[in-house]
Amino acid sequence: MAGNEILLLHLGGLGDVCLSESVFLSLRNHFGNTIVAVGTKRFFRLFPAEYFLRIHGVESRHWLYLFSKEPTDIRWKRVVFIGRDRQGGLRGRWQEISLDPMIFIDMYPDNKFGVRRSAFGEKPETTPDSEFRVHVEEYQLAQLAQFGIEAVKKEIPRRKSPRVILYPEKGFEKEKWEPEHFLTLYRSLRSKGVQTHMMLPAGLKVDMPGTLSIDDLNDVRDFFGEGGIFVSNDSGMAHLAGASGLLTLTIFTDYDPRVWHPRGANISLKRGRDPVDPSVIEKLILDNL
Repeated sequence: MAGNEILLLHLGGLGDVCLSESVFLSLRNHFGNTIVAVGTKRFFRLFPAEYFLRIHGVESRHWLYLFSKEPTDIRWKRVVFIGRDRQGGLRGRWQEISLDPMIFIDMYPDNKFGVRRSAFGEKPETTPDSEFRVHVEEYQLAQLAQFGIEAVKKEIPRRKSPRVILYPEKGFEKEKWEPEHFLTLYRSLRSKGVQTHMMLPAGLKVDMPGTLSIDDLNDVRDFFGEGGIFVSNDSGMAHLAGASGLLTLTIFTDYDPRVWHPRGANISLKRGRDPVDPSVIEKLILDNL
C-alpha cells in the first residue's frame, strides 16, 4: 500500500467494537487521517467519520491475503490489531505486511472476570483480587503507552429524556433475564404514565402491541440519539446505547459488570449478587428519570 496508511483490524462483535472507541480516538489523534479500518463495516459506521480514512468489510475477497499462508507483496505503513491472538499466529502473519512494528492491543483479559488493577500499578498486590477489576476500555487504553501513543478516553455526555427503552432477549450462549420480566416491567411502567418502548431483537416475538423492531443499526443509533434509559441484559445493543449517551441499566448473569459494563452513565447489576426482580428495576428507573 502507498504512503503512510495504517491498517486497523478489529474483528469483534458490536459490543467489542463499542468498547474500543477510545482506542480508535487515540489512534486517530496519534496517526492523523491515515487509518483504514477493516472489520464489520456496519459497526465502524456507527462512529464519527473522522476516525477513519476508509472503512472496509473483512468478508470481501480483497482481504483474503490477511488469512492466507501464501506470500503477498502488499505492505502497510503499520498494522494495528485489536483482538485476541493467544498463540500469536495472526500477529506473525500481519507483522510480515507491516513496515513498522505491528501494534497489538489485546481486546480483553484472559478470563471473563478481568484482571486486578494492581497490574496497572494502582493498587498493592495485597488488595483482594475480587475487589478491583479493570474495565475493558481501561485495559485496552493502558496498552497504548508501550507504543508511545497517548491514551485519550472518549467522554460520553448523558442524553436525558423522560423515556425508557426495554430490550429483552432469549439466552443462547449466555443466560438472560427472561423476556417475561421485561413484559411485567413494561406493563407497570406504562400504567404509571412512563413513556416506555419495547424494542425487540431479531428473532424474538412478544405478544404486546406497539413493540419496535429496528433492523438497521444506523436507525437504532438515531433512535438512541433521542436519549433516555435503556434496560437490557448484557448485550452488544447495551454497549451501543451506552456509547450513544443513554443511561444503561444492564443485568449481568455470567460476566463481571465491573469489567464489561457499557461505557457512559450506567447502572450494572449482577444476578445472584444484586436483587433484580421487576420491582427493583422499576424503582431504579423511576429514581433516574
